[in-house]
Amino acid sequence: MSKPAFSRAKPDARRQSLIEATARVLARDGATGASVRPIAIEAGVSPGLINHYFAGIEALIAATYSAVGDQVSNALGAAVAAAGDDPRARLTAYVTASFAPPIADRALLATWIAFWSLTGKPQIAERHDAIYARYREDLETLLAECGIAATDRRLTAIAITALVDGLWLELCL
Repeated sequence: MSKPAFSRAKPDARRQSLIEATARVLARDGATGASVRPIAIEAGVSPGLINHYFAGIEALIAATYSAVGDQVSNALGAAVAAAGDDPRARLTAYVTASFAPPIADRALLATWIAFWSLTGKPQIAERHDAIYARYREDLETLLAECGIAATDRRLTAIAITALVDGLWLELCL
């Protein structure tokens, strides 16, 4: 007896598998290769299931951006939690976590570049803005714990973000 081409899964598991497949396709093929058919093949499902679970490819990519952003945020949060109570150690842990696995990763870089290239699309731009706002807010909180004046926190967080992004890109390349 041959194995069926597709298998049933619970809705949450299927959505998650589509998000994971989308991240792999974005990393492998970039934004131009992330269409319904390659994602469906990667996920091992029929193309129609994508539209069953998501309101189109843009919605799936936006959900993937959120999921990947959550993974990065969780890794940063874990690094901060492991750093203990010292505010400077927590800030240092937050920044340096970007230069270690799972964040310093070529596949993540490729996926992130694909997301960046799609920020002209409204749903993707919305996710991008939300992810970077959360990152900046987390940094501002850590800077406040270090005693940085409220008037200086936002620009300092933006400067740290720009520095980290540039170094992260270079490291992953």
